[in-house]
Amino acid sequence: MDSSNSPLFFPLFCLLGFLVGHSLAQLNPSFYAKTCPNLPNIVNAVVAKALQTDARAGAKLIRLHFHDCFVDGCDASVLLENAPGIDSELDAPGNQGIQGLNIVDDIKSAVEKACPRTVSCADILAIASKESVVLAGGPSWVVPLGRRDSRTANKEGATNNLASPFEDLNALKAKFGAFGLNSTDLVALSGAHTFGRSRCAFFSQRFDTPDPTLDPAYREQLKRICSSGSETRANFDPTTPDTFDKNYYTNLQGLRGLLESDQVLFSTSGADTVGIVNRFAKKQGEFFKSFGQSMIKMGNITPLTGNKGEIRLNCRRVNPRRPRSTDEGRDFM
Repeated sequence: MDSSNSPLFFPLFCLLGFLVGHSLAQLNPSFYAKTCPNLPNIVNAVVAKALQTDARAGAKLIRLHFHDCFVDGCDASVLLENAPGIDSELDAPGNQGIQGLNIVDDIKSAVEKACPRTVSCADILAIASKESVVLAGGPSWVVPLGRRDSRTANKEGATNNLASPFEDLNALKAKFGAFGLNSTDLVALSGAHTFGRSRCAFFSQRFDTPDPTLDPAYREQLKRICSSGSETRANFDPTTPDTFDKNYYTNLQGLRGLLESDQVLFSTSGADTVGIVNRFAKKQGEFFKSFGQSMIKMGNITPLTGNKGEIRLNCRRVNPRRPRSTDEGRDFM
């Protein structure tokens, strides 16, 4: 059921809206202006280097940011591996096979070298997502900063909160709406599928009983690709697979959305998302503007700030406990 029909949805939406607005007031684009002034350039350089040998690097990074923010807010909990007291979100169904942690490690190493014990892994994910989009020809936006890293993970939250490639529009709206994200945010953020790849396991069910919302010629093309096995990857965008542009939306208009959760944005009769898809397909500038706004909105879902959380020294591990009385401990714990 669409969450907007629930009597609890409106007050919950208002509460989440307040929390997101409050976090915007706490985060600041100039947060590292004095402590790590070259931060965006450092992140950009590492992402650019990764792209030289891995065309999917940018898509991997932005997926990590998405999957982080949809579980207890943008706190880098998605990066934590199994450890005593940590049941990793990476083992949740929606995260199995997720990649890019090695790129995050490289960014963190470069940032630590320039600005020790200063920049959170959560902020690294937010900045790396923007730089990934820019390097692929997409828009830039001002990233509010000042997030801190969680000392816990939430595997159950990752299991329940992450959008599935098999979900219909009502389910997607409910999951986005639970975090104060509306239909425009849903359509704009889904546009991140203008680059990257998906495994055949996530869309081959559309072959067995032919999906009427999948173009027959495109279906045959995908079947040939997937004949190599369920782990084979296909481009999200068959036209400009490594470029961040509006072609994701023109593909939806032509019934060439790779995942069911992509195509439902356009093929659900009477849905408000159809007009948004048409608007973005017509004017790339409209998509770019909305994408940046929605990324800021998503990136500000209940972050840890102030004295909450910590600045992890290793993005995959929480910091060892240190005495709170030392200056060093106060810096990053």
